[in-house]
Amino acid sequence: MDWLKELRVLSGVSVADNGDLVFMGSDNRIHRTDSRGVELWNFATSDMGRSSPVITPQGMVIAGSYDDHVYALDAAGKQLWKVKLDGDIFATPALRADGSVIVATAAGTVYALSAQGQTLWSYKVGAGVFSSPAVAADGTIYFGAQNNRMHALTPDGQLKWSFAAGSLVFSSPAIDRSGNIYFGSSDRKIYALDPAGNLRWTAKTSLFVNASPIVTSDDLVVVGSYDGKVYAINTTGEPEWTYTAGTGIAAPAAQLSDGTIVVGDLGGTLHAIGKAGQPLWTIKTGKKIDTGVAVSDQGNLYFTTEGGGLNAILKQRPLAEGPWTTFRGVPAGWGRVLTPQEAQARTQARRAAATAALAALPSNRPQTTPPVSSSPTPSTPTGTSSSRPVAPAPASPAPVTQAPAPQTPVAPPAPAATPEQLAARAAAAARVADGRVFVPLREAAGALGLNVSSLTNRSATVQVVAGPHDLTVRTFNRIPYVPLAALSTLPGTTVQLLSKPATGIRLSRAGRTVTFPLNLPKLLPFVAPAEYPSVLQPTASRP
Repeated sequence: MDWLKELRVLSGVSVADNGDLVFMGSDNRIHRTDSRGVELWNFATSDMGRSSPVITPQGMVIAGSYDDHVYALDAAGKQLWKVKLDGDIFATPALRADGSVIVATAAGTVYALSAQGQTLWSYKVGAGVFSSPAVAADGTIYFGAQNNRMHALTPDGQLKWSFAAGSLVFSSPAIDRSGNIYFGSSDRKIYALDPAGNLRWTAKTSLFVNASPIVTSDDLVVVGSYDGKVYAINTTGEPEWTYTAGTGIAAPAAQLSDGTIVVGDLGGTLHAIGKAGQPLWTIKTGKKIDTGVAVSDQGNLYFTTEGGGLNAILKQRPLAEGPWTTFRGVPAGWGRVLTPQEAQARTQARRAAATAALAALPSNRPQTTPPVSSSPTPSTPTGTSSSRPVAPAPASPAPVTQAPAPQTPVAPPAPAATPEQLAARAAAAARVADGRVFVPLREAAGALGLNVSSLTNRSATVQVVAGPHDLTVRTFNRIPYVPLAALSTLPGTTVQLLSKPATGIRLSRAGRTVTFPLNLPKLLPFVAPAEYPSVLQPTASRP
Protein backbone atom coordinates (compact mmCIF):
# COMPACT_ATOMS: atom_id res chain seq x y z
CA MET A 1 0.00 0.00 0.00
CA ASP A 2 1.24 3.46 -0.82
CA TRP A 3 -0.70 5.32 1.85
CA LEU A 4 -3.52 5.17 4.38
CA LYS A 5 -5.43 8.24 5.56
CA GLU A 6 -8.07 8.36 8.27
CA LEU A 7 -10.78 10.31 6.45
CA ARG A 8 -13.92 8.82 8.07
CA VAL A 9 -15.07 7.31 4.80
CA LEU A 10 -18.39 5.51 5.17
CA SER A 11 -19.64 4.98 1.62
CA GLY A 12 -17.97 3.55 -1.41
CA VAL A 13 -15.56 5.90 -3.22
CA SER A 14 -16.38 7.35 -6.63
CA VAL A 15 -13.57 8.55 -8.90
CA ALA A 16 -13.88 11.54 -11.22
CA ASP A 17 -12.30 11.53 -14.67
CA ASN A 18 -9.45 13.72 -13.38
CA GLY A 19 -8.73 11.31 -10.50
CA ASP A 20 -10.51 13.22 -7.72
CA LEU A 21 -12.29 11.11 -5.07
CA VAL A 22 -15.82 11.72 -3.75
CA PHE A 23 -17.41 9.92 -0.81
CA MET A 24 -19.84 10.18 2.11
CA GLY A 25 -18.29 10.46 5.57
CA SER A 26 -19.38 9.31 9.00
CA ASP A 27 -19.19 13.02 9.94
CA ASN A 28 -22.40 13.69 7.96
CA ARG A 29 -20.55 15.32 5.09
CA ILE A 30 -19.93 14.76 1.41
CA HIS A 31 -16.18 15.01 0.76
CA ARG A 32 -14.11 15.61 -2.35
CA THR A 33 -10.34 15.04 -2.29
CA ASP A 34 -7.67 14.95 -4.95
CA SER A 35 -6.03 11.67 -5.96
CA ARG A 36 -3.66 11.96 -2.96
CA GLY A 37 -6.52 12.15 -0.45
CA VAL A 38 -6.02 15.89 0.15
CA GLU A 39 -9.41 17.48 0.78
CA LEU A 40 -10.68 19.97 -1.78
CA TRP A 41 -14.06 20.65 -0.16
CA ASN A 42 -16.79 19.13 1.99
CA PHE A 43 -20.52 19.72 2.19
CA ALA A 44 -22.63 19.21 5.34
CA THR A 45 -25.75 17.03 5.22
CA SER A 46 -28.12 16.29 8.12
CA ASP A 47 -27.04 12.68 8.54
CA MET A 48 -24.46 10.17 7.34
CA GLY A 49 -24.93 7.90 4.36
CA ARG A 50 -23.69 4.68 2.80
CA SER A 51 -24.80 5.47 -0.73
CA SER A 52 -21.87 5.99 -3.09
CA PRO A 53 -21.99 9.42 -4.78
CA VAL A 54 -22.43 9.68 -8.54
CA ILE A 55 -20.28 12.08 -10.60
CA THR A 56 -21.94 13.10 -13.84
CA PRO A 57 -20.01 13.76 -17.08
CA GLN A 58 -20.68 17.46 -16.46
CA GLY A 59 -18.97 17.26 -13.05
CA MET A 60 -22.09 17.37 -10.88
CA VAL A 61 -22.02 15.27 -7.68
CA ILE A 62 -25.29 13.52 -6.75
CA ALA A 63 -25.50 11.80 -3.36
CA GLY A 64 -28.20 10.31 -1.14
CA SER A 65 -28.19 10.40 2.66
CA TYR A 66 -29.90 8.83 5.64
CA ASP A 67 -31.61 12.20 6.13
CA ASP A 68 -34.00 11.22 3.29
CA HIS A 69 -32.51 13.82 0.92
CA VAL A 70 -30.79 13.66 -2.45
CA TYR A 71 -28.16 16.40 -2.88
CA ALA A 72 -26.82 17.78 -6.14
CA LEU A 73 -23.56 19.77 -5.91
CA ASP A 74 -21.45 21.40 -8.58
CA ALA A 75 -17.78 20.51 -9.07
CA ALA A 76 -16.80 23.13 -6.45
CA GLY A 77 -19.12 21.68 -3.79
CA LYS A 78 -21.88 24.29 -4.06
CA GLN A 79 -25.42 23.02 -3.66
CA LEU A 80 -27.47 23.12 -6.85
CA TRP A 81 -30.58 21.49 -5.42
CA LYS A 82 -31.80 18.97 -2.87
CA VAL A 83 -34.93 16.86 -2.77
CA LYS A 84 -36.59 15.19 0.22
CA LEU A 85 -37.87 11.68 -0.42
CA ASP A 86 -39.86 9.31 1.78
CA GLY A 87 -37.04 7.45 3.56
CA ASP A 88 -33.35 6.75 4.11
CA ILE A 89 -31.29 6.37 0.94
CA PHE A 90 -28.94 3.40 1.18
CA ALA A 91 -28.79 2.38 -2.48
CA THR A 92 -26.56 4.29 -4.91
CA PRO A 93 -28.52 6.33 -7.48
CA ALA A 94 -28.33 5.40 -11.17
CA LEU A 95 -27.63 8.14 -13.71
CA ARG A 96 -29.57 7.97 -16.98
CA ALA A 97 -28.28 9.16 -20.34
CA ASP A 98 -30.53 12.25 -20.26
CA GLY A 99 -29.04 13.41 -16.92
CA SER A 100 -31.95 12.26 -14.76
CA VAL A 101 -31.32 9.88 -11.85
CA ILE A 102 -33.14 6.88 -10.42
CA VAL A 103 -33.15 6.85 -6.60
CA ALA A 104 -34.56 4.13 -4.32
CA THR A 105 -35.38 4.47 -0.61
CA ALA A 106 -35.46 2.15 2.37
CA ALA A 107 -39.14 3.10 2.70
CA GLY A 108 -39.81 1.27 -0.55
CA THR A 109 -40.21 3.91 -3.25
CA VAL A 110 -38.25 4.36 -6.48
CA TYR A 111 -38.07 7.91 -7.86
CA ALA A 112 -36.97 9.43 -11.15
CA LEU A 113 -35.51 12.91 -10.62
CA SER A 114 -34.67 15.27 -13.46
CA ALA A 115 -31.24 16.87 -13.83
CA GLN A 116 -32.78 19.91 -12.11
CA GLY A 117 -34.13 17.92 -9.16
CA GLN A 118 -37.78 17.70 -10.16
CA THR A 119 -39.69 14.47 -9.51
CA LEU A 120 -40.63 12.93 -12.84
CA TRP A 121 -42.39 9.88 -11.41
CA SER A 122 -42.36 7.50 -8.46
CA TYR A 123 -43.10 3.80 -8.06
CA LYS A 124 -44.21 2.19 -4.77
CA VAL A 125 -42.44 -1.13 -4.27
CA GLY A 126 -44.08 -2.02 -0.97
CA ALA A 127 -40.77 -3.15 0.57
CA GLY A 128 -37.45 -1.47 1.37
CA VAL A 129 -34.88 -1.14 -1.42
CA PHE A 130 -31.18 -1.50 -0.54
CA SER A 131 -30.19 -2.80 -3.98
CA SER A 132 -28.76 -0.06 -6.21
CA PRO A 133 -30.76 0.32 -9.44
CA ALA A 134 -29.14 -0.48 -12.79
CA VAL A 135 -30.29 0.97 -16.11
CA ALA A 136 -30.09 -1.10 -19.31
CA ALA A 137 -29.36 0.22 -22.80
CA ASP A 138 -33.09 0.32 -23.59
CA GLY A 139 -33.80 2.34 -20.44
CA THR A 140 -35.24 -0.52 -18.37
CA ILE A 141 -34.55 -0.09 -14.65
CA TYR A 142 -33.63 -3.15 -12.55
CA PHE A 143 -33.41 -3.37 -8.75
CA GLY A 144 -33.92 -5.89 -5.94
CA ALA A 145 -35.99 -5.37 -2.80
CA GLN A 146 -36.88 -6.75 0.62
CA ASN A 147 -39.91 -8.49 -0.84
CA ASN A 148 -37.50 -11.11 -2.22
CA ARG A 149 -37.95 -9.90 -5.80
CA MET A 150 -35.97 -8.45 -8.68
CA HIS A 151 -38.02 -5.75 -10.40
CA ALA A 152 -37.96 -4.29 -13.90
CA LEU A 153 -39.52 -0.88 -14.57
CA THR A 154 -40.05 0.87 -17.89
CA PRO A 155 -38.25 4.21 -18.39
CA ASP A 156 -41.45 6.00 -17.34
CA GLY A 157 -41.81 4.02 -14.10
CA GLN A 158 -44.29 1.27 -14.97
CA LEU A 159 -43.72 -2.29 -13.78
CA LYS A 160 -42.61 -4.59 -16.62
CA TRP A 161 -42.11 -7.68 -14.49
CA SER A 162 -40.87 -8.94 -11.15
CA PHE A 163 -39.05 -12.18 -10.44
CA ALA A 164 -39.31 -13.99 -7.10
CA ALA A 165 -36.05 -15.17 -5.53
CA GLY A 166 -36.07 -17.39 -2.46
CA SER A 167 -35.16 -14.64 0.02
CA LEU A 168 -34.07 -11.00 0.39
CA VAL A 169 -32.27 -9.24 -2.46
CA PHE A 170 -29.62 -6.80 -1.15
CA SER A 171 -27.40 -7.48 -4.16
CA SER A 172 -27.35 -4.84 -6.91
CA PRO A 173 -27.86 -6.16 -10.44
CA ALA A 174 -25.20 -6.26 -13.16
CA ILE A 175 -26.00 -6.30 -16.89
CA ASP A 176 -24.08 -8.15 -19.62
CA ARG A 177 -23.60 -7.39 -23.33
CA SER A 178 -26.88 -9.07 -24.25
CA GLY A 179 -28.93 -7.30 -21.59
CA ASN A 180 -29.12 -10.29 -19.22
CA ILE A 181 -29.32 -9.48 -15.50
CA TYR A 182 -27.29 -11.05 -12.67
CA PHE A 183 -27.77 -10.74 -8.90
CA GLY A 184 -27.43 -12.65 -5.63
CA SER A 185 -29.90 -13.39 -2.85
CA SER A 186 -29.97 -14.35 0.81
CA ASP A 187 -31.32 -17.71 -0.35
CA ARG A 188 -27.68 -18.67 -1.15
CA LYS A 189 -28.05 -18.45 -4.92
CA ILE A 190 -26.71 -16.44 -7.84
CA TYR A 191 -29.40 -15.71 -10.43
CA ALA A 192 -29.27 -15.03 -14.17
CA LEU A 193 -32.38 -13.61 -15.87
CA ASP A 194 -33.00 -12.63 -19.46
CA PRO A 195 -34.35 -9.14 -20.29
CA ALA A 196 -37.92 -10.48 -20.19
CA GLY A 197 -37.50 -11.70 -16.61
CA ASN A 198 -37.18 -15.39 -17.44
CA LEU A 199 -34.82 -17.49 -15.34
CA ARG A 200 -31.78 -18.59 -17.36
CA TRP A 201 -29.87 -20.36 -14.58
CA THR A 202 -28.97 -20.32 -10.89
CA ALA A 203 -25.78 -21.29 -9.07
CA LYS A 204 -25.73 -22.38 -5.45
CA THR A 205 -23.40 -21.08 -2.75
CA SER A 206 -23.01 -22.14 0.87
CA LEU A 207 -24.23 -18.85 2.40
CA PHE A 208 -26.11 -15.74 1.32
CA VAL A 209 -24.98 -13.54 -1.56
CA ASN A 210 -25.43 -9.88 -0.62
CA ALA A 211 -22.51 -8.71 -2.77
CA SER A 212 -23.16 -7.24 -6.19
CA PRO A 213 -21.85 -9.17 -9.21
CA ILE A 214 -19.64 -7.83 -11.97
CA VAL A 215 -19.43 -9.02 -15.60
CA THR A 216 -15.83 -9.17 -16.77
CA SER A 217 -14.22 -8.40 -20.13
CA ASP A 218 -14.22 -12.13 -20.91
CA ASP A 219 -17.91 -12.46 -19.97
CA LEU A 220 -17.61 -14.06 -16.55
CA VAL A 221 -20.07 -13.30 -13.78
CA VAL A 222 -17.93 -12.81 -10.66
CA VAL A 223 -19.39 -12.38 -7.17
CA GLY A 224 -18.43 -13.19 -3.57
CA SER A 225 -20.54 -14.82 -0.87
CA TYR A 226 -20.67 -14.83 2.92
CA ASP A 227 -19.33 -18.38 2.64
CA GLY A 228 -15.87 -16.85 2.03
CA LYS A 229 -15.63 -17.73 -1.67
CA VAL A 230 -15.55 -15.81 -4.94
CA TYR A 231 -17.46 -17.51 -7.75
CA ALA A 232 -16.77 -17.07 -11.48
CA ILE A 233 -19.45 -18.42 -13.81
CA ASN A 234 -19.72 -17.82 -17.55
CA THR A 235 -22.84 -16.17 -18.86
CA THR A 236 -24.31 -19.50 -19.98
CA GLY A 237 -24.22 -20.79 -16.41
CA GLU A 238 -21.11 -22.98 -16.50
CA PRO A 239 -18.70 -22.67 -13.56
CA GLU A 240 -15.19 -21.47 -14.46
CA TRP A 241 -13.43 -21.25 -11.07
CA THR A 242 -13.97 -20.64 -7.37
CA TYR A 243 -11.46 -18.80 -5.18
CA THR A 244 -11.44 -19.35 -1.42
CA ALA A 245 -10.84 -16.15 0.52
CA GLY A 246 -11.69 -17.83 3.81
CA THR A 247 -13.79 -14.97 5.22
CA GLY A 248 -17.20 -13.70 4.21
CA ILE A 249 -17.43 -11.30 1.28
CA ALA A 250 -19.99 -8.50 1.09
CA ALA A 251 -18.12 -6.14 -1.27
CA PRO A 252 -18.33 -6.19 -5.07
CA ALA A 253 -15.23 -7.16 -7.03
CA ALA A 254 -13.49 -5.16 -9.77
CA GLN A 255 -11.58 -6.38 -12.82
CA LEU A 256 -8.37 -4.65 -13.95
CA SER A 257 -7.22 -4.39 -17.55
CA ASP A 258 -4.75 -7.28 -17.16
CA GLY A 259 -7.57 -9.57 -16.05
CA THR A 260 -6.82 -9.38 -12.31
CA ILE A 261 -9.86 -9.48 -10.01
CA VAL A 262 -9.56 -7.45 -6.77
CA VAL A 263 -12.00 -7.83 -3.88
CA GLY A 264 -11.95 -7.28 -0.12
CA ASP A 265 -13.38 -9.52 2.59
CA LEU A 266 -14.99 -8.96 5.98
CA GLY A 267 -11.82 -10.13 7.73
CA GLY A 268 -9.93 -7.15 6.31
CA THR A 269 -7.92 -8.78 3.52
CA LEU A 270 -7.75 -7.43 -0.03
CA HIS A 271 -7.34 -10.25 -2.54
CA ALA A 272 -5.94 -10.15 -6.07
CA ILE A 273 -7.09 -13.13 -8.14
CA GLY A 274 -5.67 -14.25 -11.49
CA LYS A 275 -7.55 -15.14 -14.66
CA ALA A 276 -7.74 -18.81 -13.70
CA GLY A 277 -8.83 -18.13 -10.12
CA GLN A 278 -5.31 -18.41 -8.70
CA PRO A 279 -4.11 -16.16 -5.82
CA LEU A 280 -1.76 -13.37 -6.91
CA TRP A 281 -1.29 -11.23 -3.77
CA THR A 282 -3.07 -10.11 -0.62
CA ILE A 283 -3.01 -7.07 1.66
CA LYS A 284 -4.07 -7.80 5.23
CA THR A 285 -5.45 -4.76 7.03
CA GLY A 286 -7.17 -6.38 10.00
CA LYS A 287 -10.13 -4.03 9.40
CA LYS A 288 -13.36 -5.08 7.72
CA ILE A 289 -13.73 -4.27 4.02
CA ASP A 290 -17.36 -4.16 2.89
CA THR A 291 -17.26 -1.72 -0.04
CA GLY A 292 -15.69 -2.26 -3.43
CA VAL A 293 -12.28 -1.21 -4.71
CA ALA A 294 -12.46 2.04 -6.69
CA VAL A 295 -10.11 2.13 -9.69
CA SER A 296 -9.15 5.36 -11.43
CA ASP A 297 -8.45 5.67 -15.14
CA GLN A 298 -4.87 6.41 -14.08
CA GLY A 299 -4.57 2.93 -12.54
CA ASN A 300 -4.79 3.89 -8.86
CA LEU A 301 -6.70 1.55 -6.54
CA TYR A 302 -8.61 2.93 -3.54
CA PHE A 303 -10.42 0.96 -0.86
CA THR A 304 -11.82 1.76 2.57
CA THR A 305 -11.54 -0.15 5.81
CA GLU A 306 -13.64 -0.21 8.96
CA GLY A 307 -13.14 3.01 10.85
CA GLY A 308 -13.11 5.15 7.72
CA GLY A 309 -9.54 4.62 6.54
CA LEU A 310 -8.86 5.37 2.87
CA ASN A 311 -6.15 3.11 1.43
CA ALA A 312 -4.32 3.66 -1.86
CA ILE A 313 -2.29 1.39 -4.14
CA LEU A 314 -0.80 3.50 -6.92
CA LYS A 315 0.42 2.86 -10.46
CA GLN A 316 -1.43 -0.35 -11.14
CA ARG A 317 -3.78 -1.18 -13.99
CA PRO A 318 -7.04 0.67 -14.78
CA LEU A 319 -10.37 -1.09 -15.09
CA ALA A 320 -10.85 -3.68 -17.80
CA GLU A 321 -13.06 -2.80 -20.74
CA GLY A 322 -16.17 -4.90 -20.35
CA PRO A 323 -19.91 -4.74 -19.85
CA TRP A 324 -19.88 -4.22 -16.03
CA THR A 325 -16.34 -4.59 -14.67
CA THR A 326 -16.95 -2.70 -11.41
CA PHE A 327 -19.81 -1.73 -9.11
CA ARG A 328 -22.02 0.79 -10.98
CA GLY A 329 -20.14 0.11 -14.23
CA VAL A 330 -17.72 3.09 -14.30
CA PRO A 331 -15.47 4.74 -11.67
CA ALA A 332 -17.86 7.71 -11.44
CA GLY A 333 -20.68 5.34 -10.49
CA TRP A 334 -23.22 5.95 -13.26
CA GLY A 335 -25.05 2.65 -12.87
CA ARG A 336 -26.10 2.29 -16.48
CA VAL A 337 -24.95 0.66 -19.71
CA LEU A 338 -22.64 2.97 -21.67
CA THR A 339 -23.31 4.20 -25.17
CA PRO A 340 -20.74 3.12 -27.80
CA GLN A 341 -19.30 6.66 -27.79
CA GLU A 342 -18.92 6.64 -24.00
CA ALA A 343 -17.30 3.22 -24.07
CA GLN A 344 -14.79 4.36 -26.68
CA ALA A 345 -13.94 7.48 -24.66
CA ARG A 346 -13.33 5.37 -21.55
CA THR A 347 -11.05 3.05 -23.50
CA GLN A 348 -8.97 5.97 -24.69
CA ALA A 349 -8.82 7.45 -21.17
CA ARG A 350 -7.41 4.20 -19.77
CA ARG A 351 -5.02 3.35 -22.58
CA ALA A 352 -1.90 4.95 -21.06
CA ALA A 353 -2.38 3.35 -17.63
CA ALA A 354 -3.04 -0.03 -19.23
CA THR A 355 0.45 -0.09 -20.79
CA ALA A 356 2.49 1.95 -18.27
CA ALA A 357 5.17 0.36 -16.09
CA LEU A 358 3.64 -1.03 -12.92
CA ALA A 359 4.79 -0.05 -9.46
CA ALA A 360 6.53 -2.96 -7.74
CA LEU A 361 4.01 -5.22 -6.04
CA PRO A 362 5.54 -8.69 -5.66
CA SER A 363 3.27 -11.68 -5.78
CA ASN A 364 2.87 -14.11 -2.92
CA ARG A 365 5.21 -17.07 -2.92
CA PRO A 366 3.78 -20.02 -4.83
CA GLN A 367 1.63 -22.25 -2.67
CA THR A 368 1.68 -26.01 -2.84
CA THR A 369 -2.12 -26.05 -2.83
CA PRO A 370 -3.64 -22.79 -4.06
CA PRO A 371 -6.81 -21.80 -2.23
CA VAL A 372 -9.07 -22.68 -5.15
CA SER A 373 -11.99 -24.97 -4.53
CA SER A 374 -14.57 -26.68 -6.68
CA SER A 375 -17.03 -24.41 -8.44
CA PRO A 376 -20.73 -24.13 -7.70
CA THR A 377 -23.06 -26.39 -9.64
CA PRO A 378 -25.60 -24.40 -11.62
CA SER A 379 -29.10 -25.73 -11.41
CA THR A 380 -31.09 -26.73 -14.46
CA PRO A 381 -32.61 -23.64 -16.10
CA THR A 382 -36.33 -23.36 -15.70
CA GLY A 383 -39.01 -21.55 -17.63
CA THR A 384 -40.52 -18.13 -17.12
CA SER A 385 -41.09 -17.00 -13.56
CA SER A 386 -43.58 -14.20 -13.33
CA SER A 387 -43.77 -12.91 -11.00
CA ARG A 388 -29.57 -3.35 4.19
CA PRO A 389 -23.59 -0.05 8.45
CA VAL A 390 -22.08 1.45 10.83
CA ALA A 391 -19.82 4.37 11.49
CA PRO A 392 -16.79 2.53 12.92
CA ALA A 393 -13.67 3.36 14.88
CA PRO A 394 -10.29 4.47 13.47
CA ALA A 395 -8.30 1.95 11.47
CA SER A 396 -4.61 1.03 11.64
CA PRO A 397 -2.13 0.98 8.74
CA ALA A 398 -2.25 -2.26 6.81
CA PRO A 399 0.61 -4.70 6.26
CA VAL A 400 1.14 -5.82 2.66
CA THR A 401 1.89 -9.48 2.05
CA GLN A 402 5.42 -9.56 0.56
CA ALA A 403 5.05 -5.99 -0.71
CA PRO A 404 7.62 -3.19 -0.32
CA ALA A 405 7.89 -1.66 3.13
CA PRO A 406 6.20 1.74 3.55
CA GLN A 407 8.50 4.72 3.21
CA THR A 408 7.72 5.97 6.69
CA PRO A 409 7.48 3.80 9.81
CA VAL A 410 4.01 3.09 11.10
CA ALA A 411 2.81 1.86 14.45
CA PRO A 412 1.58 -1.74 14.63
CA PRO A 413 -2.20 -2.19 14.78
CA ALA A 414 -3.72 -2.22 18.23
CA PRO A 415 -4.85 -5.64 19.40
CA ALA A 416 -8.51 -6.33 18.68
CA ALA A 417 -10.88 -6.11 21.62
CA THR A 418 -12.12 -9.42 23.00
CA PRO A 419 -15.85 -10.23 23.09
CA GLU A 420 -15.89 -9.69 26.87
CA GLN A 421 -14.22 -6.29 26.47
CA LEU A 422 -16.77 -5.27 23.84
CA ALA A 423 -19.61 -6.45 26.10
CA ALA A 424 -18.17 -4.41 28.98
CA ARG A 425 -17.99 -1.33 26.75
CA ALA A 426 -21.57 -1.86 25.63
CA ALA A 427 -22.72 -2.16 29.24
CA ALA A 428 -20.81 0.95 30.30
CA ALA A 429 -22.52 2.97 27.56
CA ALA A 430 -26.02 1.57 28.18
CA ARG A 431 -28.95 3.98 28.01
CA VAL A 432 -32.53 3.76 29.33
CA ALA A 433 -35.47 5.14 27.38
CA ASP A 434 -39.18 4.37 27.55
CA GLY A 435 -38.58 1.72 30.20
CA ARG A 436 -36.11 -0.21 28.02
CA VAL A 437 -32.34 -0.70 28.21
CA PHE A 438 -30.40 0.12 25.04
CA VAL A 439 -26.78 -0.83 24.29
CA PRO A 440 -24.57 0.51 21.45
CA LEU A 441 -25.02 -1.57 18.31
CA ARG A 442 -21.41 -1.81 17.26
CA GLU A 443 -20.05 -3.08 20.58
CA ALA A 444 -22.99 -5.42 21.16
CA ALA A 445 -22.69 -6.89 17.64
CA GLY A 446 -18.94 -7.33 18.05
CA ALA A 447 -19.36 -9.06 21.38
CA LEU A 448 -21.83 -11.53 19.90
CA GLY A 449 -19.90 -12.07 16.67
CA LEU A 450 -22.56 -10.51 14.45
CA ASN A 451 -22.03 -8.83 11.08
CA VAL A 452 -24.20 -5.76 10.47
CA SER A 453 -25.15 -5.86 6.79
CA SER A 454 -27.27 -2.72 6.73
CA LEU A 455 -28.12 0.16 9.03
CA THR A 456 -30.67 2.97 8.97
CA ASN A 457 -31.82 5.41 11.65
CA ARG A 458 -34.57 2.98 12.56
CA SER A 459 -33.32 -0.54 11.96
CA ALA A 460 -30.26 -2.73 11.51
CA THR A 461 -29.94 -6.06 9.74
CA VAL A 462 -27.53 -8.55 11.27
CA GLN A 463 -26.50 -11.81 9.69
CA VAL A 464 -27.03 -15.03 11.63
CA VAL A 465 -26.84 -18.63 10.51
CA ALA A 466 -30.55 -18.67 9.78
CA GLY A 467 -30.21 -15.61 7.52
CA PRO A 468 -30.76 -11.85 7.94
CA HIS A 469 -32.40 -10.71 11.20
CA ASP A 470 -33.76 -7.20 11.75
CA LEU A 471 -33.27 -5.23 14.97
CA THR A 472 -34.85 -1.95 16.02
CA VAL A 473 -32.37 0.92 16.23
CA ARG A 474 -32.52 4.08 18.35
CA THR A 475 -29.92 6.83 18.00
CA PHE A 476 -28.35 8.64 20.96
CA ASN A 477 -25.90 11.42 20.06
CA ARG A 478 -25.76 10.00 16.50
CA ILE A 479 -24.64 6.58 17.79
CA PRO A 480 -26.92 3.65 16.92
CA TYR A 481 -28.22 1.62 19.88
CA VAL A 482 -30.34 -1.53 20.01
CA PRO A 483 -32.68 -2.71 22.78
CA LEU A 484 -31.01 -5.24 25.05
CA ALA A 485 -34.18 -7.33 24.98
CA ALA A 486 -34.01 -7.52 21.17
CA LEU A 487 -30.67 -9.34 21.33
CA SER A 488 -32.40 -12.21 23.09
CA THR A 489 -34.65 -12.66 20.04
CA LEU A 490 -31.72 -13.67 17.82
CA PRO A 491 -32.14 -17.25 16.61
CA GLY A 492 -30.33 -19.75 18.83
CA THR A 493 -29.70 -17.23 21.62
CA THR A 494 -30.13 -18.06 25.32
CA VAL A 495 -30.25 -15.48 28.13
CA GLN A 496 -29.31 -15.78 31.80
CA LEU A 497 -29.79 -13.13 34.48
CA LEU A 498 -26.84 -12.98 36.90
CA SER A 499 -26.96 -11.70 40.46
CA LYS A 500 -23.78 -13.16 42.01
CA PRO A 501 -20.95 -12.31 42.33
CA ALA A 502 -22.07 -9.33 40.24
CA THR A 503 -25.19 -8.40 38.33
CA GLY A 504 -25.32 -8.81 34.59
CA ILE A 505 -26.90 -10.44 31.55
CA ARG A 506 -25.24 -13.49 29.98
CA LEU A 507 -26.01 -14.17 26.32
CA SER A 508 -24.99 -17.32 24.49
CA ARG A 509 -25.21 -17.94 20.73
CA ALA A 510 -23.27 -19.82 18.07
CA GLY A 511 -20.89 -21.30 20.63
CA ARG A 512 -20.01 -17.88 22.10
CA THR A 513 -20.97 -16.79 25.63
CA VAL A 514 -20.46 -13.22 26.81
CA THR A 515 -21.57 -11.32 29.87
CA PHE A 516 -22.84 -7.75 29.76
CA PRO A 517 -22.07 -6.41 33.29
CA LEU A 518 -25.28 -4.41 33.63
CA ASN A 519 -26.75 -3.29 36.95
CA LEU A 520 -30.38 -3.64 35.95
CA PRO A 521 -31.86 -2.64 39.35
CA LYS A 522 -29.94 0.63 39.10
CA LEU A 523 -30.83 1.19 35.46
CA LEU A 524 -34.50 0.29 35.94
CA PRO A 525 -35.35 0.95 39.62
CA PHE A 526 -38.69 -0.47 40.72
CA VAL A 527 -40.99 2.09 42.36
CA ALA A 528 -44.30 0.71 43.60
CA PRO A 529 -47.22 3.01 42.73
CA ALA A 530 -49.70 4.03 45.43
CA GLU A 531 -52.85 1.95 45.53
CA TYR A 532 -56.11 3.76 44.95
CA PRO A 533 -54.50 7.24 44.96
CA SER A 534 -57.81 8.98 44.29
CA VAL A 535 -59.47 7.31 47.32
CA LEU A 536 -56.78 7.19 49.98
CA GLN A 537 -55.86 10.52 51.55
CA PRO A 538 -52.88 11.37 53.77
CA THR A 539 -53.45 10.44 57.44
CA ALA A 540 -53.25 14.07 58.59
CA SER A 541 -56.25 15.00 56.48
CA ARG A 542 -58.61 12.31 57.84
CA PRO A 543 -61.37 13.46 60.27
